[in-house]
Amino acid sequence: MQGAVIVAIVFGSIVLALAIVGSTILMAIRIIKGGVTKKQQAQEAEETRMIQEMFQHLSRMETRIEALETILLDQQKGKSGDATN
Repeated sequence: MQGAVIVAIVFGSIVLALAIVGSTILMAIRIIKGGVTKKQQAQEAEETRMIQEMFQHLSRMETRIEALETILLDQQKGKSGDATN
């Protein structure tokens, strides 16, 4: 009976060791290949699209702010010109 237990423990250890080595090899291959799933690719594409939209909106906002600054500076010049006359 003890011999069967010892054989089961040894066999179980061998199977466990093979599973660990195999999964490590598979993970290494996946890392080397850049293993990105389709779901991750879709998420990255969505994030990229959102970042591009944010950049476009911020560029438009920058243009608007510059226009407002120009208007304010023109108004201030007009007021200072009126005060000197």
